[in-house]
This record gives sequence, C-alpha cells and structure tokens, in this order.
Amino acid sequence: MSSSIRDILSRRIMLLDGAMGTMIQRYGLREEDFRGEEFSSHAIPLAGNNEMLALTRSDVLSAIHRAYLEAGSDIITTCTFNAQAISQAEYHTQHLVRRINLAATAVARAEADRMTALTPERPRFVAGSVGPTGKTASLSPDVDDPAFRAVDFDMLFEAYAYQIEALVDGGVDLLLVETAFDTLNVKAALAAAEQVFSCKGKRLPVMLSVTVADAAGRMLAGQTLEALLSSVGHVELLSVGLNCSFGAEQMFPLLKQLADAPYYVSAYPNAGIPDEEGHYDQTAERMAVSVRQFVEQGLVNIVGGCCGSTPDHIRAIAEVVQSQSVRKPSTKPTAWLAGLDGFTTDGAFINVGERCNVAGSRKFLRLISEKSYDEALSIARAQVRDGAMVLDINMDDAMLDARAEMVHFLNLMASDPEVARLPWMIDSSRFEVIEAALKAIQGKAIVN
Repeated sequence: MSSSIRDILSRRIMLLDGAMGTMIQRYGLREEDFRGEEFSSHAIPLAGNNEMLALTRSDVLSAIHRAYLEAGSDIITTCTFNAQAISQAEYHTQHLVRRINLAATAVARAEADRMTALTPERPRFVAGSVGPTGKTASLSPDVDDPAFRAVDFDMLFEAYAYQIEALVDGGVDLLLVETAFDTLNVKAALAAAEQVFSCKGKRLPVMLSVTVADAAGRMLAGQTLEALLSSVGHVELLSVGLNCSFGAEQMFPLLKQLADAPYYVSAYPNAGIPDEEGHYDQTAERMAVSVRQFVEQGLVNIVGGCCGSTPDHIRAIAEVVQSQSVRKPSTKPTAWLAGLDGFTTDGAFINVGERCNVAGSRKFLRLISEKSYDEALSIARAQVRDGAMVLDINMDDAMLDARAEMVHFLNLMASDPEVARLPWMIDSSRFEVIEAALKAIQGKAIVN
C-alpha cells in the first residue's frame, strides 16, 4: 500500500477529504443520537463526542465519507480525531477507545472499498486520524507552576499506541497525525506508531500535519516549522504539512517554509476564517482559487480541506489540481539541531554554555540543592545572552535525584522562550536520566 500511494504521488497531486466535525454539525444531531440505545443511561452528556457516532450513528459517518469520495477525494480520514483515552476520559468513555477506532475504520473502509470497486483505476485510501489530544507535554497549564505538566510523554505514548493498534487492526491504509501543536506530543505519537508497526510486523505510511498559532509559522508550543522538521527527522514519514489554523490565503506563505522539506507536503486549510459565532463562510470557488496558488507554485502534493469545508469545496479543489506539475521532496539537508528554532552551523565552531552543570559549577549545584530554581534558570538565561549556542545541562550528583531534577529543570527551561530557543545538550553518565530528558524535550538535542 505504501508503494502504491508513493507511486501515485510521484505522478499527480492527491486529494484528501474535507471537514468532519462541521459536516456532522449540519445534521443537527441531539443527545440521543450520540447515546443510541446502548449508552442511553451513560452518566454524563455525550453530545459533541463525534467519535461515539461510529457506534451509534454510523449512517451519518458513511454519508459524509461517501460524499467526499464522490467529490473526488483519494484519501478519506476516519472519525477518530479524539479517539484516544486522554480525550475520551472527558466523557468517561475511555474504555470504548478500541471499539470506537475499529468501528470508525470499518465505516470508512467500506465506503473507500465501494468507490474503489466502482473506479478500480483510481484506488481510494483510508487514513487513520490521530489528533493531538487537548493537552500539551511542553507547556504548563498552571501559570504559577511552569514546571508542571498535565500530560507527559509516557502518558501520550500509551494512549496513542492503544489507538494506533486499533486503527491498524481495523485496516487503515495510512496514519494521519494531524492538527499537531506540540512536537513533543508528535514524538510520542510517532514513537507509538513505530512500536505498533514493529509488533504487527508491517509498516504503514505516516502523514504529519501541524497547525500553527501565528502568521510567522510557530506552533502553539513555540517551535518554528524549520525546528519541527529537524525534530522529527529521525522518523520515516510520507508527508509533512499544515492544516486548520487559517484559510488558504494565510497558509500560502507558510507552505513556502516547507519548500525544502524532504517529504511530500500536504495542505488542508480551513474554509476561510471563522466569524464570532464560529461560522466559516468561504465559498468553494473562492477557496479553490486560493488553493490554486499552492499547486501552481509546486508547493504541495496532497490537498484537502479542514474546518468549514464541504464536499463542494473538495469538488472545486479537484478541478484545480488536474494536470498540475508534481512537487518532488527536497534533497536539501534540514537543520542539524533544534530548540524552538532550527539550528545550523555550516561547519562553524559551536560555543556550548556549560554553567548549568552541577559537576562543573558549585554555584549551580548549590542552587539546585536549595531548590532555588528561578536563580538557577537565570544562569541559563545569562549564558544565552553571553553568546552560548547550545546549553549543556547536567544533574549527576550523589546528593541529587538526577532524573527528577533533570526533568524539572528542563520543564522550567521550556517555559522561558529565550532559553528554549536554543538546542540543548543532555549531559549524564546514566542512561535513565538521558532517556527521561529526551522525553521532556520537543526539539532535537545533543546527548553528552
């Protein structure tokens, strides 16, 4: 299946589907639709938990998938964006995660296979949607405790692995890790996928699509797109791209930042910018005109729509991408290291700040031992201002819990944009400290 998709991408632009959530809203479903008969006595409301519809109103999902396929989509995505334990826990339905993913995949699989049978010269594919969860591993939700995390790498890894295993067992053709806003969350999802592939003895293509928080192209957790490419460079990906965030017009300059990506590039923007009530009013024709820029300048390989888009939008985009030239993945090297920003050296000398090292600085050791973290963080900040290009962090001391102190201090460093901008060097003689540190870093670090 991977070779089939890659073969198609080498010849033409492929079409994703459009929005699922805003399409579901059009049906005006009520609480009883989300409950069905089986969950009629569920303790809390289920309305808004779209993933439950795979168990209670699969006919709605089938109709949406079919409409997108008939509009021209080559790839349809399962209704599993929030179908992992972290998100489902909000509805007390985490025990249904495997059932939801299997059912949602079966619905999409049936519609894709039906369309493939009608047009065997043009196979259709099912992408397992893996959303970001509503929590970030790189930022604290508590302004009074910047080192606190509502979720960590291991929690995300476990939730993602369970979801991805069900998607693979259900028969998806590829995975779509989408709407990512924190690269550390992404790393957990990609690591989980690798484990599932290893256990199942088969590998599926993986698409990664991120959402940015501002016009400059930074994700919510702070990374630039250049830093993202560096941070996920260890993983075999089919594509990297952008979705949600903005309409097509605003996405255009951001896609230029991915021009040198060593992968295929995807783009599925919103149907314009939502108004105060959350309505997207960009017409299919206007959106297609904007998407035309993507394809005419050779910036994309896969296009579709996100929030507010409909089968009409996909149909209009399908007409735009016909007979367009194919973008080839770049062979240019990505950034070598990354903090919030990408880092390249061009062979230059690298000045490493060594003062956040309990073995080399008695002052830093004293501050960590006394839990004077604010002052300890000021040492890191001073090194950046004095010209350090990389920051070394070492907590190996017999009187310290090196693993706990390392993770705590790294979380504090991540809260300071000036310090987090640079790549870090994890310095330890203990593998468990290094492993814990790497699970706390969204960028690409050096291990010392």
